[in-house]
Amino acid sequence: MQSNSYTLFFTAIVTIVLGFLLSLAATSLKERQDLNERIDIRKNILRALEFEEDPEQPWSVNEVQEMFTNSIRGIVINPDGSSADGMYPEDITDKNKDRYFPVFLKIADGSIEGYAVPISGKGLWSTLFGYLAIHPDGNTVKGITFYKHGETPGLGGEVDKKWFTDNFKGKSLFSPDGKLVSVAVMRGLVDETSENANHQVDGISGATMTGKGITNFLLSDLKIYEPFLRRVASGETL
Repeated sequence: MQSNSYTLFFTAIVTIVLGFLLSLAATSLKERQDLNERIDIRKNILRALEFEEDPEQPWSVNEVQEMFTNSIRGIVINPDGSSADGMYPEDITDKNKDRYFPVFLKIADGSIEGYAVPISGKGLWSTLFGYLAIHPDGNTVKGITFYKHGETPGLGGEVDKKWFTDNFKGKSLFSPDGKLVSVAVMRGLVDETSENANHQVDGISGATMTGKGITNFLLSDLKIYEPFLRRVASGETL
């Protein structure tokens, strides 16, 4: 009986200690994971805004933080495209995310050199998250990046590869008559003789549904930012 009581007591102590250690490790890992995700997001904002990273010498955490602090300014806009004074992207919560939207500005020598906005939506197997950057004219694509997705490696997973994202650079979001048309991912190659070629990019072989998803959510997200982009295009000062 005494032996059984000792065994139960010992088991309970071990369980409590191990549970505490696991909880401590999970908390510590979560903090590191959250930091890594924030850094990854900042890297993608910088890349979308054409900050070039040397493949031989990837950016360190400190370099990312320094570049972001020195060259990027985050603002928040209202549904009508006007700036929400006194707010910053970190002030956006689940409760107000339908009323306020983040924009990241690239600043150089006191001038705005581009805008980056978040994009996200369903692909084939997963939700894709990324950033689309636009030139100061409010119309021309400056860059696009994807920092999180679960698409099939070698197929839809190619969305984050440079060969694919570079196709978006220089494409137009608005048609000549001023309609927001965004950029569509084609099934196959773009017909460069088509009048819509400047609003299309080559698709990924074997990833038609992923491309269709990007086409759909890119237009949907840009509609949110359309009033802002029109203000930018008109030369309105932020």
